Amino acid sequence: MRLVFAGTPEFSVPPLERLLAGPDALLAVYTQPDRPAGRGRQLQPSPVKQRALQGGIEVRQPLNFKDAEERARLAALRPDLMIVVAYGLILPQNVLDIPRFGCWNLHASLLPRWRGAAPIQRAIEAGDAETGVDLMQMERGLDTGPVLLERRTPIHADDTGGSLHDRLAVIGAELLVEGLARLRTGEALPQQPQPEQGVTYAHKLDKAEARLDFTQPARVLERRVRAFNPWPICDCELGGERLRVHAAQALEQQSTAAPGRVVAAGAAGIDIACADGLLRLTRVQREGGRAQAVADYLNARRTPLLP
Repeated sequence: MRLVFAGTPEFSVPPLERLLAGPDALLAVYTQPDRPAGRGRQLQPSPVKQRALQGGIEVRQPLNFKDAEERARLAALRPDLMIVVAYGLILPQNVLDIPRFGCWNLHASLLPRWRGAAPIQRAIEAGDAETGVDLMQMERGLDTGPVLLERRTPIHADDTGGSLHDRLAVIGAELLVEGLARLRTGEALPQQPQPEQGVTYAHKLDKAEARLDFTQPARVLERRVRAFNPWPICDCELGGERLRVHAAQALEQQSTAAPGRVVAAGAAGIDIACADGLLRLTRVQREGGRAQAVADYLNARRTPLLP
């Protein structure tokens, strides 16, 4: 088949890898324009662009598809199918109609739960027991199309946004390979409409959400710490300084201390009173420093956290 791929971040790379190694003709790769990044704010290519160039594939980076000339360039490829994985643009109907079999989207949730930008992190934050990847036939709406294939995975108690991201990227790549293999044989994949009940939206992560609010239950904060690792990383004010919290554990024991008060500090961690339970910080990072175990952080402090 004649394929076009559209994706941008690291999550999109494993599916792209499988297409590069597969039997179909990958005609072009679409990705977001280079963006400034790092301390020097120099333009950086997306992970998808880097991998596509390594594979010798033409890379296209339009701002959008409003320009008729850009749509004509896509149509000139005569694609059978366009595969979209975290591209970052909503495709208009006149683009969805170009490929012979339309456009497929790999989405990292069990639709209709967690439509939108941050399904992986929101599933952890909400305490979902499982998640997965859906292969969807794209429509004009945001993640509203019928589901073609689905694969599920449990969310483990120690999963972070990073670990679940990596696992789902591999699952998504495998699901795509299965879908393409079935399409090549002429099989019409069943299109399962999404139910109207249970729709939730995974809003884009905001750094402002990363500040830990100890008036919330400890179990809620623990999930947020895991969900926001490796970005944007939760933080709090502690002992007169700002700390980034890379790992934490919710403790069921109760305390009469006010929320935000340190009730214990030692090699096992720093225990902070919450609205319900205690949050034990186990891995932290000072401003300008590296992430470290709490025992090392406490040893380096000039003043104790507890009187």
